[in-house]
Amino acid sequence: PNTAIVVCPRTALGRIFAVRMEQERARAIGLDRLQEQRWAIVSDVHIPADPASHALVLRLMELGFVPGERVCMLREGSHPASPLAIRVGRTTFALRRQEATLIQVIPE
Repeated sequence: PNTAIVVCPRTALGRIFAVRMEQERARAIGLDRLQEQRWAIVSDVHIPADPASHALVLRLMELGFVPGERVCMLREGSHPASPLAIRVGRTTFALRRQEATLIQVIPE
């Protein structure tokens, strides 16, 4: 269900849509901050200024971390450097915390 909606910002509906999108963005948090066993919707994937990180962002998106996709924080490691177990669809991934910070989500 990744669909693009084009709304003219000059119409009342366009203004309502813009306000709603801003409200949703305000609720967004980094995937690394999502509580265990909580589901969320990916709202954005941050692209760092460092060109070396662009390949990482592309890989995350290829794995399914794209806007509109549901994700779940299954487990956090006991140590701060431990990976996070994240569910996307029917697949579970182990992500480093620094990778998870690039993914913005809206908790459900």
